[in-house]
Amino acid sequence: MENKEKALKAVELLEKEYPEALCSLEYTDPLQLLIATRLAAQCTDKRVNMVTPALFERYKNVHDFANADTEEIEKYIYSCGFYKTKSKDIVEMCKTIISDFNGTVPDTVEDLIKLQGVGRKTANLIVGDIYQKPAVVVDTHCIRITQRLGLHNTKNPEKIETILRKLLPPEKSNDFCHRLVLHGRAVCDSRKPQCQKCCLKNICTYFENSQPTVD
Repeated sequence: MENKEKALKAVELLEKEYPEALCSLEYTDPLQLLIATRLAAQCTDKRVNMVTPALFERYKNVHDFANADTEEIEKYIYSCGFYKTKSKDIVEMCKTIISDFNGTVPDTVEDLIKLQGVGRKTANLIVGDIYQKPAVVVDTHCIRITQRLGLHNTKNPEKIETILRKLLPPEKSNDFCHRLVLHGRAVCDSRKPQCQKCCLKNICTYFENSQPTVD
């Protein structure tokens, strides 16, 4: 099976398995999703969702964050880990949003990665979820599962993004990545994948190679 055909089949199978392809981070506006995604680095979405209600109640908009004391923000986000770096990034990214983008979260990957602490993964999430543009969010689940499927043989996120953009229908790419997260958590674990119950097993190179050979 060619990779293009395999990717389309994976999209179809995951759509059936996970009809709802939603981001697990909770937010009400673009800035909140941007900040929540920054906090989610090296932290679980569940933990971030526990922290952000109080944070967003204290700081209600981009100007509040830009003018905030980083040490005060640290107290709200301490349990997310790397709180000093994340606090500084949040303040600096908001200052840049005000100075360079008229207070509005940018709508392109190229502009978003100009913000402190924002990489392509976060930028693609914002572009896809907020602005409904084609996006490929390459997180650990995406890297692992698409490699196991045999769609690539690299761990370089930017290379994987380029490969998947060529293979996936643009209008389905963002939801496909959300479904990979759901599938990675539920079935395709990094250490103990539950291959026998996997909806992708019939198109998966990893599963095919793990089967005993018959003489």
